[in-house]
Amino acid sequence: MIELHQLTKRYGDTLAVDGLSFAVPRGVVTGFLGPNGAGKSTTMRMILDLDRPTAGRVTLDGRRYGQLAEPLSYIGALLEAKAVHPGRTARDHLLWMAQSNRIPARRVDEVLELVGLSAVARKRARGFSLGMSQRLGIASALLGDPEILMFDEPVNGLDPEGIVWIRTLMKGLAAEGRTVFVSSHLMSEMALTADHLVVIGRGRLLADLPMADFIKQNSRSSVRVRTPQPELLLDALHRAGLHADPGPDGSLEVPDGDLAFLGELAADHRITLHELSPQQASLEEAFMQMTSDSVEYQAGSPRPVGPAGPGGAAVDGSPAAPSAPPAPAWGSDWQARGKQKEN
Repeated sequence: MIELHQLTKRYGDTLAVDGLSFAVPRGVVTGFLGPNGAGKSTTMRMILDLDRPTAGRVTLDGRRYGQLAEPLSYIGALLEAKAVHPGRTARDHLLWMAQSNRIPARRVDEVLELVGLSAVARKRARGFSLGMSQRLGIASALLGDPEILMFDEPVNGLDPEGIVWIRTLMKGLAAEGRTVFVSSHLMSEMALTADHLVVIGRGRLLADLPMADFIKQNSRSSVRVRTPQPELLLDALHRAGLHADPGPDGSLEVPDGDLAFLGELAADHRITLHELSPQQASLEEAFMQMTSDSVEYQAGSPRPVGPAGPGGAAVDGSPAAPSAPPAPAWGSDWQARGKQKEN
């Protein structure tokens, strides 16, 4: 279990993490969410003792990271996929890590097989794609067979098969009773992976609860009804003190409706139903609702622009949108470092 106790981190006048207290339990995948600049990466670095907190503390199964003689056997982490010496082969990188923590060399080959890198084990890291680097980082996290695992953006660069694989892996590790803590900006993937959520904004704790409860508390549920007799249904709803909003496909949306009550109401009035289904907001919608006041950078609404016509003008007559300046040749490296700082 990971436990944070009033964890605080200040960089000069900037308060990056502000008195965070929460626990990451065993046996479930816990998602760690927050807008850019919320303090997620800083928090994960402090858990690993890579950054010293200004105040507060972190314990791992009751002990501080610095008290662990062979930390890879207690906690494994993927924070930066490219944090590998480019001249080392995948196997040599893992072997170096294993020797530093008294992990048997045979474990290196086991994790390379597990993450699908056996065929490129003797290839130097400088030739790895982002997806291959991600797999090597995951192998590093698994090397000591730890009880606690942390992953920051683990699906970056992975193809669809790889995404399903890492999702299944994390769920399997949690099912074994391990602590699995994962941060990601991909809400659709987090919705399929996490059982529990910890959400922060501007360095402060916003939520710490099961996934289903988070969505329920931060969104409005409804019931969608489709019927060939909409006027009869609207009249019955009105008599019952309910109202319905028209849907784009001719259906009716009953806010906070009760599925059983609506079915019985239609039956009592001999109204034919073609659909009666509960509607729930997505994790993304619930997340946007909760963190709307914690977003560091607010983008304006995009202005619709038609396809470009002759002379650069849009076909609909509006001026064409200005083209973005070309990115500098070193942009990818600069953006990668900027993203790490922003998170």
